[in-house]
Amino acid sequence: MDTLIRCEHLKKTYRNGVTAVQDFTAQFVSGAFYLITGASGAGKSTLLHLLGLLERPTEGVLSLCGNEISAMREGRKAELRNRFIGFVFQSYYLHPNLNALENVMVPMLIHREIPPSQRKQRAESLLEKVGLSERSSHYPKELSGGEQQRVAFARAIANEPDIILADEPTGNLDTANGQHLIRLIKELNEEKGVTVLCVSHDERIIAQGSRLINIEEITCAE
Repeated sequence: MDTLIRCEHLKKTYRNGVTAVQDFTAQFVSGAFYLITGASGAGKSTLLHLLGLLERPTEGVLSLCGNEISAMREGRKAELRNRFIGFVFQSYYLHPNLNALENVMVPMLIHREIPPSQRKQRAESLLEKVGLSERSSHYPKELSGGEQQRVAFARAIANEPDIILADEPTGNLDTANGQHLIRLIKELNEEKGVTVLCVSHDERIIAQGSRLINIEEITCAE
């Protein structure tokens, strides 16, 4: 299997002197479903931000799809991020002045591989997939936390990314919607070959993972 993300001795230290990630080395291959574990405060969310090119490591080597990141310009990193990665984080990061449909369309407007004539139709299809067709014209402030999370997931897969980074994706969902989202993630992994890197304490998600990364032990196990 191809290596999509390669990390060598990654370290992230903030200006206040706190080191969130220390000497992390691992390889993430295409088509796998990774569960990232570790105690609260161990740096799991920070690691996802590093792998998603949202933050720059203080030390170490990080490459995405064969592209070494350390000396890369921010504009090029943004292109790679938008092309290859879909994010589902605890903070939804929905644009408050755009409705649900428009929020899902945003990645397509940036990447532009999907023709303009197909963007709205695709966004509508994705909202239907997450059970929010009737809420497409609603703004984030009019949606519950669980609905915002589902909009964020639809947006995350709008450009058909190769990698999904998910931080507690079912944390704001009730049982039924949580199970539905898990099925969608698993479907992407098994049928589309999307690589999934997920931080979660949800036993239902943990049961789906094929590989385990313990950020404290720095291990990658089958």
